[in-house]
Amino acid sequence: MFGGAGLYADGVMFGLVAGGLIHLKTDAATAPHFAAEGCRPFEYGTGTGRRAIMSYWGLPERLYDDPDGLAQWARQALETARRAGKRKDAASSTRRKPRKRR
Repeated sequence: MFGGAGLYADGVMFGLVAGGLIHLKTDAATAPHFAAEGCRPFEYGTGTGRRAIMSYWGLPERLYDDPDGLAQWARQALETARRAGKRKDAASSTRRKPRKRR
């Protein structure tokens, strides 16, 4: 999909590594923190030549040398990914299944 490796905890993808960089899961509440650090969202080229932007943002450079800070941001990304998973689960459970025609 994106040419990288996923970072998982308890079956939940909260980050990815691509191009030698770490990217963490974001949402509307957490992406501004990444933007304030000068980070950018992860994007990749699709088979149709378009650019796809994902909800993963590059890790602030300062955190590559700050294990405690990195751990804090990674925990937040994991919580963000868990929330996103719950929203997906709730949305799929409210969809009606088509009835079989006789």
